[in-house]
Parts: sequence; C-alpha cells; structure tokens
Amino acid sequence: MSRDGLIVVDKPGGMTSHDVVARTRRLARTRRVGHGGTLDPMATGVLVIGVGRATRLLTYVIGAGKSYTATIRLGQATITDDAEGDVIASTPAGAVTDEAIRAALAALTGEIEQVPSAVSAIKIDGQRAYKRVREGEIVELPARRVTISRLDVLAIRRDVPDVVDVDVDVTCSSGTYVRAIARDAGRALGVGGHLTALRRTAVGSFTLAEAATLDELEQHAPEVVNLPLDVAADRFFPRRDATGEEAKVLSHGGPLDPVGIAGPYAVFGPDGGLIAIVSERDGRARAEIVLAPA
Repeated sequence: MSRDGLIVVDKPGGMTSHDVVARTRRLARTRRVGHGGTLDPMATGVLVIGVGRATRLLTYVIGAGKSYTATIRLGQATITDDAEGDVIASTPAGAVTDEAIRAALAALTGEIEQVPSAVSAIKIDGQRAYKRVREGEIVELPARRVTISRLDVLAIRRDVPDVVDVDVDVTCSSGTYVRAIARDAGRALGVGGHLTALRRTAVGSFTLAEAATLDELEQHAPEVVNLPLDVAADRFFPRRDATGEEAKVLSHGGPLDPVGIAGPYAVFGPDGGLIAIVSERDGRARAEIVLAPA
C-alpha cells in the first residue's frame, strides 16, 4: 500500500494533535506527516492525518465542516471554557428550565459572530493566545463569523446538585469553537457554562466509522495509511477524468479547458492516478497543487 495518503485516527483523550503526529511519524517511518485540524487534549475522535504527498491535501481538510458530540455543564464557568481549566465562577443552575436551555442553544445556531476562547491557539502578534493568558495577560479576541448548522439537544441531566449537564450533537463550519458554545449558552442563561466532554465524529466525509485507534495503527506499521492518496482525493473532491494529452499538460502545470465543475476538484489521468487539485477561474482550469508523482 502506498505511504502517501490519509489516516483517519480516533484520537484518545490526554494527547495533543502534535503528539498523534509525532507517533504517526514513527509508525509511518517518514517525517512528512501533518494533521488536518487541531483537537484539544481533552477531546477525542476524528483527527485526519496526512502522510507524504497527501500532506498537501490537509489545507482543504482543515477547511471542511466538522461534527461533534459534546457535554455542556451549566452552573460553572472555567478559564479555558472546558474542564481543563480552573473554575472561576459558580452559580446554581438547578432552577434553569429545559425550555430555557433549549432556547439559549437555539439562539446560537445558524450564521453567528463567535468570540473564540481566550485560551486558544489563535496567534496575536505572533504569539499563541493561550501563552499570553498563562503569562497573566487579559486576552480579548475578535469575533469571527461561523456557521452552526445543527445543534441538537440529546439529553438534559440533573444528576449533580446545582449544575445541569446538557448532551448535544453539533455540526459546524471550520473555525467554530464548541467550548465557546458552552460558554455563551451559560452566559445567556446567567449561570456560566463550560465543556466537560468533546468527541469529533466527522471531518467532511471522514467519520468515526472508518477511524483507527493508535493501537490498531501500531499493529499495521509501517503500512498505516488507510486511505491512499488517490482514494482520499476521490472521496473528498468532485472528480474529473482527463485524457492522456490533458494529463500531460496538467502534470507540467499547464491549464486545461474548463468543464463547469465547482472547484476545487480532483483530476485523474487515464490510468486512474491523481494528477492535481484544480479550480476554474478566468475561463481556464488551473492546478492549485500538482500531485502526480515526479
């Protein structure tokens, strides 16, 4: 099996995304490994890893929509907006009704302006926001436009005095912070909120159903790629099949005639091999990245 491709990993809790990349480098026996969208150490679930030439696909993976299951705890606010941080305020939430909870979450759906968590990896003047917070700075990040297309309440649990735990299912655009949803719902209800569990169930069309644990990958090292480059591109992008002459032109960076496919899309040669990721503009189909073997 080719070592160029994607690995859909079921990331365990307690590891950073960089930790998973480092372990995959060892398993795949190459340093050319990256990931397609950070998961916090507390979070588990789908982390898409690129190996070899497939690392060039990761910019598209990062921009894909994501789905999660999560648990929001109302009644406590933390410095990180999740269970990793210290509790900074507690307000009894037992009197908050189910109807009020559902209304607060409904107000956070659709296209919204969301302020990311201050303890995040967003850079401010070249330094990560979380580093500035740890050094004692008060960090205020600008709001960004995100889309939360689905925010379903799965359960509302009142098992612990003065707090309410809300299990939710979320589908959202890239750049959305699920822990900011917990924070903002808690603020709207006047009791504070933070995230106690987060599991990513999908990145684009890649789901938990096809994800492998690190232990499972260990058993198959070094052939750890479960989606070879051609297969991954065919799954993720619209497809165009090129003629022999078109394949030759495109593999050398030349443009093709447009065919009206909304891009970016993947172009495959007559042999079925991936040549490039292409987009159409100004009356030409031009390669964004060429992936044909040298």
